[in-house]
Amino acid sequence: MNQLMNKTLVWIVLAMVPSLVVGQDASIASRFISTLTHSQKEQTVYHFKAEDRDDWHFLPWSSYKRQGIPLKELNTAQKDLVHQLLQSSLSDTGYQQTTEIIALEHVLAASSGDPVYRDPEQYYIAIYGDPAQEDVWMWSFEGHHVALQFTTVGDTVSYTPRFFGSNPGRIMEGDRKGFSPLINEEDMGLQLIHMLTDEQQKVAIVSDKTYNDIISFNAPVAKKPDLEGMLVQDMTEKQKKLLMDIIYEYASTIPADQAMQRMGSIRKEELENLRFAWAGATELGKAHYYRIQGNTFMIEFDNSQNNANHIHTVWRDFDGDFGRDMLKEHYKSHTH
Repeated sequence: MNQLMNKTLVWIVLAMVPSLVVGQDASIASRFISTLTHSQKEQTVYHFKAEDRDDWHFLPWSSYKRQGIPLKELNTAQKDLVHQLLQSSLSDTGYQQTTEIIALEHVLAASSGDPVYRDPEQYYIAIYGDPAQEDVWMWSFEGHHVALQFTTVGDTVSYTPRFFGSNPGRIMEGDRKGFSPLINEEDMGLQLIHMLTDEQQKVAIVSDKTYNDIISFNAPVAKKPDLEGMLVQDMTEKQKKLLMDIIYEYASTIPADQAMQRMGSIRKEELENLRFAWAGATELGKAHYYRIQGNTFMIEFDNSQNNANHIHTVWRDFDGDFGRDMLKEHYKSHTH
């Protein structure tokens, strides 16, 4: 577990990082749109109020029809702008995680013998609204095990739903044996469940079996699960600290100033009501699941499929996915 504590206190340091300039995303997105042909633009750019704007998934490309245009149909300069947009919209950690997950398609192609189904070029970008002219717009980047939604309302950005997965969960052989882009999320969760006493585990473990996936799946709106699991206020200070480190591990995929703002909000407004729920086994190599739930959000981690070597993770905001809470406030004072 020596990889997992590298960021234990790093979120404190990141408070000194300058704020994200939201206009940078709009500028890159506008430049990308300007490079598209007419047919490419028809495939990529949609009205912001398109009915399927909140239609998303993390399945491979041929298992679920995506909006937008795949990387495969873009030229080198256009692909470079997509990567610039990802780098601008994510932290270095988030961008690295994204590219590492995409690279696993090569591993799956080699093991399955099906490079068409497992294609790292089948990741789709879609843009809703006009980033050059409008202060409300959104863009998404989706494919197998990566589903990212960025909704801009004025000078504020929503980063959810935000899904990262990994298959294999850990590479089991070869030069990269043991590698996983989501190793911290798994190891830190296991560390926390083992840090709990037997009596605490009786409260935290809500099922001896997992649900075989994240329970929110790809729902456009994440419903609040039943309140179950262990309240953070019943944890020791050491346990609380690890729980907050786990939350930051997920938050650290977005720009540092945005992650800091969200962590501060959670600490100030939701700390006493946070819950940690576990399902399944408590050891690596057997199916396990955990959920961290607050008033406004939940984080899910599942490793059930493929003999517990196939990870799904997600951050959902109950009212804020796709910027719904921001849009509600925006439309109170703006006519569109």
